[in-house]
Amino acid sequence: MLKSIIKGAVVVASLALATSAIAKDKIRVGISPEAYPPFTSLNAKNQWEGFEIDLLAALCKQMDADCKIVSIAWDGLIPALNGKKIDMIFNSMSITDERKKVIDFSDKYYNSPAEIIGTKDAPNVTVVDNPDGKGGKIANPADLKGKTIGVQTATIHADYAAKYFKDATVKVYDTADNHNADLVAGRIDYALLDSVAADDFVKANAAKGIGAKLIVPADPIFGVGAGAGLRKNDTKLKDKINAAIKAVRASGEYDTIAKKYFTFNIYGD
Repeated sequence: MLKSIIKGAVVVASLALATSAIAKDKIRVGISPEAYPPFTSLNAKNQWEGFEIDLLAALCKQMDADCKIVSIAWDGLIPALNGKKIDMIFNSMSITDERKKVIDFSDKYYNSPAEIIGTKDAPNVTVVDNPDGKGGKIANPADLKGKTIGVQTATIHADYAAKYFKDATVKVYDTADNHNADLVAGRIDYALLDSVAADDFVKANAAKGIGAKLIVPADPIFGVGAGAGLRKNDTKLKDKINAAIKAVRASGEYDTIAKKYFTFNIYGD
């Protein structure tokens, strides 16, 4: 009897060790539930889709991790990360010096400029070259005097508008969807947002009088691209996600995913 008990205990222990050996890392990934095509959105079946969703799946497979998306409002993502309610943000969050004061980031996984869009009657905004040859600047922000510009709260676009559009009224919204809706309704004159999302919106609403006005020149406020937001000192996860980004790009899988959504190099230089 004792021999059988010991044998059974050995089997149980072996199964436990085997299960432990194949257990995957569990990563809770914070994403805002608002639609942000072509990056993230929920379809009619309440399933996540978009470029970042496909890329996240490829990265989690590369890391051999079990990733679970947790829906959190945009301005609650960083508090949720630091409060350990999630382990990573994967939601077009730009890597900026200001954000790096409170969280860490992976390497970038895409980069796109900001864009101003407006109603058909709103004047175009012009750009001139900087004397140092490092790109352009908005020629005359005072052209926007008396105009109302919509931006989403807690974004690089809100920071940029607050700094440079002092002669305009900057209206801050909880979501980009809401400032876009006000733009179509004529309650604001312009919106400032990511160029890819802006172009998708313009195409869908051109018949309603919405048009592109200006790709905004590079500025330190905009950072160096979008990265996965991580808690400071979480070097283990940072190393894993960076290695996964590098591997997915090297294998060509990144380009395969990107070509489903973009006709240009979304990764950037």
